[in-house]
Amino acid sequence: MSTTIAPEKREFQAEVSQVLDIVIHSLYTDKEIFVRELVSNASDALEKLRHLQLTESAIHGPELPLEIQLSVDEEAKTLTIADHGLGMTREELHENLGTIAHSGSKAFLRNLEESARKESALIGQFGVGFYSAFMVADEVTVYSRSWRPEAESLVWTSDGKTGYEIAESEEELPRGCRIVLKLREDCADYATPDRVRSIVENYSNFVSFPVMIGEERVNKVEAIWRKKKNEVSDEDYNEFYKFSSKAYAPRYRMHFNADSPIELNALLFVPTENTELWGMGQMEPGVSLFCKNVLIDDKPQGLLPDWLRFLRGVIDSADIPLNISRESMQDSSLVRKLNRVVTKRFLKFLDSEAKDNADKYREFYAKFSRFLKEGVVTDFEHREGLAKLLRFESSMTDPATLTGFEDYLTRAKDGQDKIYYLAGSDRASVEAGPYLEALKARGLEVIYFLDSIDEYLLQHLREFDGKSLVSAASSEVELSDDASVETPGEPLADEAMNALCEFLTAELGDRIEKVAPGKRLISSLAAVLAPAHGMSAQMRQMLQAMNPGEPLPAQKVELELNPRHGLVHALAAAREGNPELAKLAAAQLLDNALLAAGLLEDRVSLIDRGFRLMEAALRKSAE
Repeated sequence: MSTTIAPEKREFQAEVSQVLDIVIHSLYTDKEIFVRELVSNASDALEKLRHLQLTESAIHGPELPLEIQLSVDEEAKTLTIADHGLGMTREELHENLGTIAHSGSKAFLRNLEESARKESALIGQFGVGFYSAFMVADEVTVYSRSWRPEAESLVWTSDGKTGYEIAESEEELPRGCRIVLKLREDCADYATPDRVRSIVENYSNFVSFPVMIGEERVNKVEAIWRKKKNEVSDEDYNEFYKFSSKAYAPRYRMHFNADSPIELNALLFVPTENTELWGMGQMEPGVSLFCKNVLIDDKPQGLLPDWLRFLRGVIDSADIPLNISRESMQDSSLVRKLNRVVTKRFLKFLDSEAKDNADKYREFYAKFSRFLKEGVVTDFEHREGLAKLLRFESSMTDPATLTGFEDYLTRAKDGQDKIYYLAGSDRASVEAGPYLEALKARGLEVIYFLDSIDEYLLQHLREFDGKSLVSAASSEVELSDDASVETPGEPLADEAMNALCEFLTAELGDRIEKVAPGKRLISSLAAVLAPAHGMSAQMRQMLQAMNPGEPLPAQKVELELNPRHGLVHALAAAREGNPELAKLAAAQLLDNALLAAGLLEDRVSLIDRGFRLMEAALRKSAE
């Protein structure tokens, strides 16, 4: 289109020339971003016009539709983006496209250059996204008419190098802007409908206004996360989940809006399946970051903690300061704020779901518990909230029936300041061991941690609600005398018991820290206790699996004996009457106790010694 009146030619403000050089050569990582920028600018112009219509009655072209039109000419290698928004006057064209309007200082340019070099963020309040058009175009022409009834029809033209010119249009223009990009040869693919459509679908699918290519609307899916929950149906949610996650139906959904401490709209889904359990590798984060319906990053770093990588959905915040290219966020403290707000809301949501529908939560937990446990280990800030969501069996629940810490504390004894637990491979082996009987006899509940990673979790989760977590197999357990606890048999006399402990201490040597009678054993003969600074059986097994072929460091244990057990009486007698047999039995006693605790690493000696003890017993019987 030609112009009639001689054009007004101007050079770019010096800073703009430098901005153009940075935008074209340094700032944007993907050239296709220019479509998103221009569509977003058009959407902003339409949004401002819509608000203006509430207060102004004299608006040029009130019947024009509020939509964005994209068209291409493959032969001419042009791409056109048009809107019926505010439009611009001559002065606004100079101000918005020829200068850095609100800056006028070298400080802005220095920040921009630093942003480009570091690929960090710079707040995008100067509207320089328009200049991204020059990454792909040799020439950009802007046809514009302001909303004001008396406004001129203007044409702004530039090659992005020598400056720009503004002239009156030969024909009367409709309200708004029409931007025509004359594409470079190496960018001619942006003049094809399919290419443009795919970019819009990726970045601008949720723009509030219709984005049209010809007669077809491209952005057909609504940004339902910005609606109120009572305005969205279950079908709408499921359809959006199908579209955004390429999956059929979610297990949970959480939709919330917040104004403080940061404005955000979030729509999050928990998928039905955890694909990590299928051996498909670590799940990729699936929560995209938007700013006012425009995609900023589909995989933003640090937006949510890594243990929430199973979530799918959208977080949209108008408060996020963006860098000039919208590709990263300027202020990492705001990212952390988003992280905290959304994470806390999701933990609160899960806690509520667990209480309202325990069966549904149990199904979720069976699939996704590893993520929660990972969070306990890695996320100190949210550890207490995550711990509330953990589930486990216990000595007071039926097999396969799960409970939690809060329920455990409702059953705790008055004044009980510890939460007792045992870790093992399965319930049967835990209950067959010697560590449970005295606690159960005193009415103290013991949690069963039966997952292979629970021991690692327990290295980081040391308390809940001010109560220390203590292993029932630990020497830290102190039990008081309780007359109500039935203990069969007569205890070995104190003098004989002390002599037996001294004998075993000398005989077993550096394999033990000490031998002592204890109160935790009722029917069992003996138990080895991991010292407070020692590793549990499960932790040693984990280290062995991680370092096959490498010997584990030696670990001393404490040996606790049941002074009422018949074998203790017999061993005390053998210490004087048959010391060699007593030594053999002492070693076997320790190995048996280590085997029961999962700490025995040399089973050959156990088997060999067992045969020798059998032989000795048979010979004694024959005599």
